[in-house]
Amino acid sequence: MPGIHHTYFLLLLALLSPPASLADSSSVGQNQVHIGERLSYTLSWGKISAGTAVLEVAGRQVLSGRPVLKLLHTARSNDFVSIFYPVNNRVESYVDEGSMLPARQSFKRREGKRKNDTDVVFDQVAHVATVTRDGQTETMAVPPRVQDTLSCLYSFRYLPLSKAGDVIGMEVLHDKKNYHLELRVEGFERMQSPLGEVETIRVLAVMPFRGLFLNEGNIRVWFTNDAARIPILMQAKVVIGSISATLTSLEGTALAAR
Repeated sequence: MPGIHHTYFLLLLALLSPPASLADSSSVGQNQVHIGERLSYTLSWGKISAGTAVLEVAGRQVLSGRPVLKLLHTARSNDFVSIFYPVNNRVESYVDEGSMLPARQSFKRREGKRKNDTDVVFDQVAHVATVTRDGQTETMAVPPRVQDTLSCLYSFRYLPLSKAGDVIGMEVLHDKKNYHLELRVEGFERMQSPLGEVETIRVLAVMPFRGLFLNEGNIRVWFTNDAARIPILMQAKVVIGSISATLTSLEGTALAAR
């Protein structure tokens, strides 16, 4: 059975910098991000429950003299999956409140026998990132307005999308490599959520790197079609069946897509 990988949202959401026809991400306003927002998900492999995951806006801090938001993602396997592949991952991303660009990311990976601690410091002016993994540090060039695998999800949520067929692109740093991700708007549909039936916008995230559940391939995401842009459902195909994350509860925010 596949392991539960943090990038599953992350991106998952492959969230990308908009084309000229869409608003620039620098227009994202801090009043659109709700401190205390907490989204909880159940993770499943086909009909088998695999674990839980949480996305939250954990608070506001000051980093290097600048106000930043602390984004937090955790993923844990349940008792059954943990017998043969225990997972307990934690990702923290500190993003500029105005632009939603990352200033720092910390990832504590605990997947099976794999244990890694990675810390990334972004210099969005010089276009470099300093990556420290298990005590080894290196500096690498990154594209302008680069995102990390958690900040990109939140950036996408506050970009305007108008119609099926829209395509958005973004540069994302993942595992010491720069990737161009693409998000394609497929259409709109109604579906059930913890707050009842809501209208959603269905998007396909084209992911060129190992993502959710160690799967290599695309992820389909259903976001509420409102200002909150809450991910209701995420699905990715694997060799046998599919992996999904289903929203079970939300706190600190409200839906308008009824």
